[in-house]
This record gives sequence, structure tokens and C-alpha cells, in this order.
Amino acid sequence: MPVASHPEPPVRGGTEDGAAPALPRKMRWYDGFALSLTMPAALVASLGGSIGGLGGWGAVALWATAMVLAAVTNWIYTELAAMFPESSGGIAHYATEGWKRRAPVVGPLASFGYWFPWTTALSVYAGIVGSLVQAQWFPGQRWSLTFGPVQLTFPIAVGLGVIVLLFAAALVGLHAAMWVVYLTGGMLLVPLLVFMVGPFLSGRWDASRLHWDLHGAAGLHEALVWLYIMAWTCFCVEVCATFAPEYRDTVKDTSRALRAGALFGLGVFVLMPLSLAGYVGEKPIADEPTTFYVRAFQDLIGGGADLMVVFLIGSLLLIMVTGLADGSRVLYTMGAEGTTIRQFGVLNGRGVPVRALVVALVLNVVTLTVLRTPLAIIVAGNLGYILTHVLALSAFALLRRDRPDAARPIRLPSFLVPVAWVLAALLSVILVVGATGFSVSGYGGFTELGVAVGVLATGVCLWRYRTRVQDRGSAGGRGEAAGSTAPAQRADSC
Repeated sequence: MPVASHPEPPVRGGTEDGAAPALPRKMRWYDGFALSLTMPAALVASLGGSIGGLGGWGAVALWATAMVLAAVTNWIYTELAAMFPESSGGIAHYATEGWKRRAPVVGPLASFGYWFPWTTALSVYAGIVGSLVQAQWFPGQRWSLTFGPVQLTFPIAVGLGVIVLLFAAALVGLHAAMWVVYLTGGMLLVPLLVFMVGPFLSGRWDASRLHWDLHGAAGLHEALVWLYIMAWTCFCVEVCATFAPEYRDTVKDTSRALRAGALFGLGVFVLMPLSLAGYVGEKPIADEPTTFYVRAFQDLIGGGADLMVVFLIGSLLLIMVTGLADGSRVLYTMGAEGTTIRQFGVLNGRGVPVRALVVALVLNVVTLTVLRTPLAIIVAGNLGYILTHVLALSAFALLRRDRPDAARPIRLPSFLVPVAWVLAALLSVILVVGATGFSVSGYGGFTELGVAVGVLATGVCLWRYRTRVQDRGSAGGRGEAAGSTAPAQRADSC
């Protein structure tokens, strides 16, 4: 795979004082890899349910399948990341570029479909952190205050505190907040190693505890629904590409981060369900899908419930830091490149997308205090997330056709073009079956699905306002706003 490396200028964008620099280039590939540890952290939250619903062998097979699909998909994204080194829009930007000549509306659909699940993950896991703190250390704190649609409880109060702290850290800049990423990533690696290796060394791992619960046409339908649920957990390694403008060497660092994240995730996603299902057993896991880790950890190392909860909280903080950083950069890029209102496409003097961060803060506070248990909405949010992957993969093939002579510092083999179409088609099937498979998954219903569709519709409306009102009479007109790769060069007041 040919790779060309050269120094690149800083990414330009509007700032609040009218100046024009931008996202600082201070990250290396291992920083992106550390952010991609979101995958095994999210696996900790969803593995138990998959083993209980699919059986041990079924969970191993589907997690491995989902991760192989994610690895191939992210291999394809390395070429696109190198083609657009100054964009922090990630896969949503790739979709916009590939489709803008045929269907400019793809830009807002992909961007908001990608932004919503990443951003609101903050409130989901903040609520879980609060629940863990209450259950382990403050079981007597059962008070509740209600103000109209807003409810405040002890877990919600803890979650709000975590959200505010992470928001404050993000205001300093991602390079300064990387110590949080490395600390929480290191905390995550401890239980991962214990759970992947410990059961096999204990002498009590037994393959007879694993079963295959997917049979016939019903089993195929259930498998597709679970692949839909697993999508964000596995495919989120693409987050490495979102930070392409902030790597010191965009081409090398982006490519290495994507490959390292995908390969590490593949190993974890095979070994974790295999080791834990064979050690704990499917029924005990199904009975306690989110807390069986504590008991297994105690059994393997001889105690340490408090320590295990701290490790779990650390892994959830990693998801939240990554989601906040990723979502805010995507919203900034949308505003800078004409996919949504221009007020979001602004950086402060330190190159931090403050306005996008404020939107994330408000959205997550409302989600946590009003919806309180938004897991179903996040699963429904996979509608937009998987749709974005479908559009980005097809954009890879379309860009090979439309821009054959474009600069490609990383040029992948030609056989990946039909592979991209096959992956897009497969994900489309998973999207349709999974988004309507409520009875199989037990997550959400048509109300939550309506919220996800509403988010996409809102994105389209904001894009129309940008192109029809804000950009009317500006140089370049609607065509520029629909999918320009040149970020805004001036600041606008809110």
C-alpha cells in the first residue's frame, strides 16, 4: 500500500475573533488508538446481553463477524482520510464529498446521523456512572426531585457533574485532555486482560457452557438485528479518522491509528465473549448482564469489588471523552463547510470548537434529566450511524469513478471498490432489519425510531436554511454550501 508523507499546514477555520487558524496538530497515531479504545469499553456495557440472547457461540460468532466487517470498512477509510486531511468531519465528510454531485442532501443526513449517537453517548454513560456510584458506595441515596419534565436523582446528579467536568476539560483542548484518555484507557486494560486471559488460566473454563441459539430463518433475522445493535460498538474505530487534521503526520498517523484500533478490537471481541461465557456460564450472565463482571473479577483475583467498579467507571469515562471530542468536531466541520448553520463552524483562539461543545453540553443535560434512560434512543440512533457508513462506503467507490486523478497519498487496491459496494449493501440490509426489529432486541420502539428520524429531518432543515438564507448572495452560492471542502474563513456572531 503506497503511502506518501509530508508536512501539512494547520487546518483553517473561522474563529470567534475573526482570525484564522485552527485545530492544532499535536496528536500521534497512538493518541488516536487510545481514543479507539471506546470499542472494548462499549463492549463491557453490551456483552452480557448478547451472550444471554444469542448463546456463547452465537455471541462469539456475531461479535467476530461485526468486527471483521468493521476492520475491512476502516481499511477502506484510510484512503479517504488521506484524501481529505484537513477535514475533521470523518466518515460523514467522506459521504458528503462522494455524493454531493448526485445528491447534496446526503451531506446533512450523514453528518447529523453520525453526530447524534456520538454526542448523546455522553448522557447515556454519565447516567450509568451515576448508577454505579450509587449502587457501590451510596445505596441509601434514593431521593428524587421533579420540576415539570425534569427529574433529578442522585445518579443523575452524579452524571451531570461528570458531564460538566468533561466539558470543562474539553474547553482546554483535546491535546490537554489526552491525559484523561490515557488514564481511563489504562484502567480499561486491566479488566480486559483479566477477563481475556484469566478464565483460560484458571482451569475452570469449559466449552460445554457455550451454546448456539441461532437456528433457521428466525435465527438469521435475530442475527441481523443483533448486528444492528453491535454496529456502533464495533465500527466506532473510525473515530481515529475524525482527528486526521490534528495528527502531526496526517497520512501515516491516521492510517496507523485505524489499523491498530481495528486489529486490537478484533482480538478483544473474539476473546472476551469466548472466555467469559465459558467461565461464568450463559445463565448467570443472562441473569445479571451488567453486573456479572464484578463477581467474575472477584472470583478471578480474589476480591476487589470497589476496584472493579472504578475500572468500569474509567472505561465509561473513556467513551464519554471520545464521544464529546468526536461529536463536537463533526458539528464544527458541518458549520465550517456549509452542511449546517454557519454559527457552529467557529473555533476560539486556541483552536477549540467551543460552540459545538456548548451544543453537546446542553443536549446531554436535557437528555439525562428529561429522558433519564436514553439507551433505547441511542440504539435507535444507530439508524443514522449505519446510514452514514453506507453512504461513506459508497462514496469511496463514487470518488474512484468521479475523481480518478485526485491526489491519493494512500491508494488501496482496486478490488476494494466492489468490496465497498458489497459492504454498503450488507449494511443496508442490517439497517432495515435491525431498525424495525424491536421485538427481537427488546430495545425501543417506533417512538424512539421517530426521534432518530426527527434528528435527520432537523439536520436537513438546518442545511436548507444555510443554503437558502445564510448563503444567499454569497460567493459560490448554493453549490459551494452544499459540499465545499473549503472551511469558513471568518467568524460570525451567534
